[in-house]
Amino acid sequence: MFIIIGGDGKEYGPVSTEQVQSWIAGGRANLETQAKRVGEEQWRRLGDFPEFNGAGTPIPPVAPAAAAGPGGTDQVNVDPKAYAEDLIGRAGVLSIGGCLERSWNLLKANFWPLVGCTFVLFVVMMIAQSIPLLGMLVSLLLTGVFYGGLYLYYLKKIRGQPAELGDVFAGFSLAFLPLLLATLVSTLLTLVGFLLLILPGIYLAVSYAFTYMLVIDKRLEFWAAMEVSRRVITAQWFRMFALILLGAIIAALGVIGLFIGVFITLPIMIGAIAYAYEDLCNPPPRA
Repeated sequence: MFIIIGGDGKEYGPVSTEQVQSWIAGGRANLETQAKRVGEEQWRRLGDFPEFNGAGTPIPPVAPAAAAGPGGTDQVNVDPKAYAEDLIGRAGVLSIGGCLERSWNLLKANFWPLVGCTFVLFVVMMIAQSIPLLGMLVSLLLTGVFYGGLYLYYLKKIRGQPAELGDVFAGFSLAFLPLLLATLVSTLLTLVGFLLLILPGIYLAVSYAFTYMLVIDKRLEFWAAMEVSRRVITAQWFRMFALILLGAIIAALGVIGLFIGVFITLPIMIGAIAYAYEDLCNPPPRA
């Protein structure tokens, strides 16, 4: 476990080796970042630790235009094409069954937290959407703000990090504007795609599946997040489409059996997409 100093000068951790590697891959840390092992007093460069030095953990090929600590709120600018190509080159073949199985295991290990937080968020969304005029604004502008926080909560559970109910609404404090813009622009583009013979809309709806996670997890600007998501998913589009379709079928079973059951089946779908994000947007460093 490590403690590191982020770009904002604050300490973050303890975090696992895998999480630090994820931050390096996402441009939120590099081999010059100061860090120390838990229990040690000496601060060193990440590159001085055997877990991160050499070819095993390269500095990402695209540098952020603005420094942002792992827990910071600053958005970073990247070249979406180069960023996505690096991820595609390191990612393996997406396992549809593996994502669903890991999501099911995650639900079993965190049943009440996942079901409870998902339930609370969707109840809040349904109440907001039921208010005249406000409901239209929530659907058009705030969907990504809600989902961004929910995905952040799931990602923390997947990574074994502390997660609490407040994280579900973190989209409002960590990345409100970029999540709002991502919702508006991706929705409009997808709608236009559906008007153009439907197939372009289906393509974009699937391709933008990682957008909210890239905004709130990697702190990417909304357009960069949309483009990185589209490019990364396009490389394995049919697998991602099949995963979302199967997840939607599983979620629908909760409605068919008993409406409240959707809050048990829906976390499986959300978790599966979050695991797909981890596999494709946080792949291991090049060997």
